[in-house]
Amino acid sequence: MGQTYDVIIIGAGPAGLTAGIYAARADLSTLLIERYGAGGQILNTYEVDNYPGLPGITGGELGYKISSHLDKFNVARQMAEVLAIDFCEGANKVITDTGEYIGKTVILATGNSPKKLGLPGEAEFTGAGVSYCATCDGAFFKKKTVAVIGGGDVAVEDAIFLARGCEKVYLVHRRDELRAAKILQKALFELKNVEVVWDSIPKEVAGEGSVKGLVIENVKSHEGKTLDVSGVFIATGNDPNCSYTDGVKKDEKGYVIADETCVTSAPGIFAAGDIRSKHLRQVSTAVADGANAVYSVQEYLLQKGM
Repeated sequence: MGQTYDVIIIGAGPAGLTAGIYAARADLSTLLIERYGAGGQILNTYEVDNYPGLPGITGGELGYKISSHLDKFNVARQMAEVLAIDFCEGANKVITDTGEYIGKTVILATGNSPKKLGLPGEAEFTGAGVSYCATCDGAFFKKKTVAVIGGGDVAVEDAIFLARGCEKVYLVHRRDELRAAKILQKALFELKNVEVVWDSIPKEVAGEGSVKGLVIENVKSHEGKTLDVSGVFIATGNDPNCSYTDGVKKDEKGYVIADETCVTSAPGIFAAGDIRSKHLRQVSTAVADGANAVYSVQEYLLQKGM
């Protein structure tokens, strides 16, 4: 297994990358394990307009900038998928599909993934009209009609993005008002090719070979109808990526419990970014977590005399 690292960081989103930068500057021997490459979910975001100092930057550009910053330092990076973690104080074993690695401490920064609704037809048509990433797949639906499911920031952002190329966009929301930021709502309501379908829930994705429609039901009248669409974009929230974290306490939604110090219930294990149980999940809060986690790692190593 070779070297024992001061810290192993799992995840290469803004939290993990920032943790890597801070760990390198603290002269900690560091291994960053990344599954799909650097950037995390911001790679799926067309525009990040609320990151301080970089208004209007795309998610891809921001991910590249943070990753390039990390590349200036001597941080080992390994492309691998984590299969399990054997928690052992001072010698945590991270088991991956490319080998096993030992870390005195571990920072969990694996983020979260889009939540699936379990609708009839959803799994069948995933990749054939059903998508969880508008910026990834929107180009396939130019001049077509699509539906977005959700009412938060991501759903509204997706609808706005899709409206630039689609003939029409339905935004299907179970309530009679949106949860998204007011500035996003204002931009949405100004678009003539977007129709908000209020008080409605999806019941089935219909089609043959590919998506042909979305069956919905009004929650008040219980009337059903089918929207004629070629694509369905699901943006109803996320689930934490923490299938291998049974050794730490989690909240009722499965997020790892840790306060702003990023300290978890397991000695030497820290949680940063979207995997952590917290009120707000944004790039700025992920970056803050990455810095805080490394500070806590330093304190832990000092206290343990490692």
